[in-house]
Amino acid sequence: MAHQIIELIAQYGLLLVFFNVLVEQAGVPVPAVPTMIVAGALSANGKLPLADVVLAAVLACLLSDLLWYWAGRRFGSGVMRTICRISLSPDSCVKQSELRFQRWRGRVLLIAKFVPGLSTVAPPLVGAMGLRAGTFVLLDGLGSLLWVGVAVGLGYAFAAQIDDLLDAMASAGTVAFELLLVLLVLYIAAKWWQRRRLLIALRMARITVDELNQSIEEGQNPVVVDVRSQAARLLDTRIIPGALLADLDGVAQALQAIPPDRELVIYCSCPNEVSAAKAAKLLMTIGYRNVRPLLGGLDAWDAAGYMVERLAGDPADDSLHMTA
Repeated sequence: MAHQIIELIAQYGLLLVFFNVLVEQAGVPVPAVPTMIVAGALSANGKLPLADVVLAAVLACLLSDLLWYWAGRRFGSGVMRTICRISLSPDSCVKQSELRFQRWRGRVLLIAKFVPGLSTVAPPLVGAMGLRAGTFVLLDGLGSLLWVGVAVGLGYAFAAQIDDLLDAMASAGTVAFELLLVLLVLYIAAKWWQRRRLLIALRMARITVDELNQSIEEGQNPVVVDVRSQAARLLDTRIIPGALLADLDGVAQALQAIPPDRELVIYCSCPNEVSAAKAAKLLMTIGYRNVRPLLGGLDAWDAAGYMVERLAGDPADDSLHMTA
């Protein structure tokens, strides 16, 4: 079986590289780097044209990324929530990308493919943030070329060693590929278990949007805290009226002046209220006694028809102001 697969790579190398990269960049966990490394080694041996291998991989990247970019431009934050909802690492997948976007802006595309998880999230993120199409194609093309060049270049440079490895895999028959398949299954299972443990750890009483609205109308004055990242607020400018703005890392400092017996309602816009639950756990450990995440988060509040305000300006700017 291994020998047959190696023959397929040699015979249909360009097509295989193209579709493998296309599928991986679309978000399917089918690694493309090994295929590009093998293709680079075959290029060094004259079995595949080097320039065509690079071109096929870069075109696959651009095609997949442009589709994600368009989805981000068209559907905005909804695409990001969908990606996070299906991710094996809830919240961190998009949140870490948002943090990198705050630092790099559109230039995040230059490094996105080298960072696990960021490759799929970055195109729709910059699309939703309004990066111009021409700039996107330029930066994404350069980032793709750099990523492809490193992978194919490694294969080209270490062609002799890779040939030995391929021979060993061919000699091993199906054993080597069965082992790789087992390792892949174990990795996915471990990530799923990590996700499940996180959600179990963050189980706590939630407050519904109706309960929060009733509390506000009755004059109980709960302190409502928006713990989304600055980039998330740039992507989705809605906030609950009167909410304090504090990202997850700075929520304790932002609430220093709030007495520990005040009612706190924490919200975000991520699936399972992961960020809100994390913030609530943190605040409870430092002495706040009445802290609850908002069930359904910002989307549930808006969907219920309650008033929202919109931020004006760049949330990265301390001079943020709000408009109803």
